[in-house]
Amino acid sequence: MAATYLDRILDHHREIAADDNRSVTSLNEQARAMGPTRGFRAALRDRGRLGVIAEIKRRSPSKGDLNTDLVAADLASKYEHGGAACLSVLTDVEFFGGSVEDLQSARRACSLPVLRKDFTVSELDVLDARLMGADCVLLIAAALDSHELSAFHELAVDVGLDVLVEIHDEAELEQALDAKAMLIGVNQRDLVTFEVDHERAARMAALIPDQVVKVAESGVRDAADAFSLRTSGYDAVLVGETLVTSGDPSSTIASLIG
Repeated sequence: MAATYLDRILDHHREIAADDNRSVTSLNEQARAMGPTRGFRAALRDRGRLGVIAEIKRRSPSKGDLNTDLVAADLASKYEHGGAACLSVLTDVEFFGGSVEDLQSARRACSLPVLRKDFTVSELDVLDARLMGADCVLLIAAALDSHELSAFHELAVDVGLDVLVEIHDEAELEQALDAKAMLIGVNQRDLVTFEVDHERAARMAALIPDQVVKVAESGVRDAADAFSLRTSGYDAVLVGETLVTSGDPSSTIASLIG
């Protein structure tokens, strides 16, 4: 397979992880001493309507600058006002212009559960998510082998985090289910071409067990997309670009919910 933008990002994050000599045991103890999380998965389960995970994202490798001057706290408040169920906040600095500060200020500004949207490649990344105040951590099946996916998932749950496992296809779904994932996101965007494949989302939704909370990621442009995904069986949509480039994110979220 051709090298993807994900490969370049992962190489960068694995280099950082290889130079990180902090103690897993010590950070684990600190993580266990943290207060309760806000319940990310619970906020999406059995809502009776589509949940919107509203993302705070300054830029992306595929689209470039989106909203570099956004104020995370202000955007979080607008998202909550519009009816978002959860937040997703990019903390990757190099490729997305995000930060830990964005996550923490956004979480302080609202009552919504928050996903740390980043590229988790080590146990320390999992523990850092808990310590910075996230309620959920992202594990990307395409970025991890089966052992890593299961081990990181177990560690995250152990320290009180919910886990969103991102998949693209049937093989990755099997990996996610083997890791006991109960919150699965289907990324509609192809890692090589960047094209959005709505048929992929519909196909995968039918294969994910009913007890798993289903999230559609990437390429949700408008209410019609959201309605189609809800009809396909998704509990929630994760929406970034459409919201951060909207002049009125509160109204946009309300329209996505329907």
